[in-house]
Amino acid sequence: MKFLVLGAGGVGGYFGGRLAASGADVTFLVRERRREQLQRDGLIIESVLGNLKTPVKTVTASELVPGYDLVILTCKAYDLEASMDAIAPIMDGKCALLPLLNGMEHLEKLDIRFGHDNILGGSCHIAAVLKSDGVIKHLNDVHRITIGERDKSVTPRIQAIDAAFTKSGVDAKRSSDIMLEMWEKIAFLSTLAGMTCLMRANVGEIVRTSDGAELMQRYFLACVQIATKCGHPPRTHAVQRLNDVVTERDSGLTASMLRDLEGGGQVEADHIVGYMLRKARELYIDDSLLTVAYTHLKAYEERRAAKRLP
Repeated sequence: MKFLVLGAGGVGGYFGGRLAASGADVTFLVRERRREQLQRDGLIIESVLGNLKTPVKTVTASELVPGYDLVILTCKAYDLEASMDAIAPIMDGKCALLPLLNGMEHLEKLDIRFGHDNILGGSCHIAAVLKSDGVIKHLNDVHRITIGERDKSVTPRIQAIDAAFTKSGVDAKRSSDIMLEMWEKIAFLSTLAGMTCLMRANVGEIVRTSDGAELMQRYFLACVQIATKCGHPPRTHAVQRLNDVVTERDSGLTASMLRDLEGGGQVEADHIVGYMLRKARELYIDDSLLTVAYTHLKAYEERRAAKRLP
């Protein structure tokens, strides 16, 4: 199986690098500057789960031709349109696409552009960044990827992809209901991102206030209700586990969106919080906390666009 990874940043570089090091046929679609870096130094990962330095194959947009079996898409949701344009030359009806983006809305856009049957379901759990020197820094000890056919079928392609990721040493799982798992993730992620950004604090700092735990639970319950009314009721054990995470008094957990916001960067406001807000309003679910969190993020975007941020 031939893999094309769009970009060689934190997430794509990490999972693609692990695949390449295990012997998979992996090529990275990158810009010229990153290509020169990779050709000179190799792909380098620093991780408590094992450092890695490996030569990798690269291609630039002008050189891209069909012949791949799977594209791994790890862009930010706000870069989706440009990313779809970049991979369009190889999406010939034979090439599948595995998006590892946050949220759900990207599936609709990918279906329209490339066809429902060519788009797999997937999610990943990892904290990794690309440093200025080109090294990928793994920030925790989690490197989990979950994949599946969206119609719950077991196909040769999903088995081959699962086998490749398993061989690479990452924590790989082939899901029998990937859409449910994606809805469970966005219910959690919207809560974590919306609340930690709104309060500019980690989970423990919020929960240790007089009303913090109740606010966290109210936000999370709204997201669970949204998923349920959309036809994917989260499993009881998942709800309990995720509720425990967002109400842990000693937790230092924050969303990566808060790190982006505090660094003055672009945020996925529309795709993680805004998407769930729109669903809440469509389904007549209490949207009060979602509204406040989304308005806070959009106000930040206004200030950032006007270059008034400190």
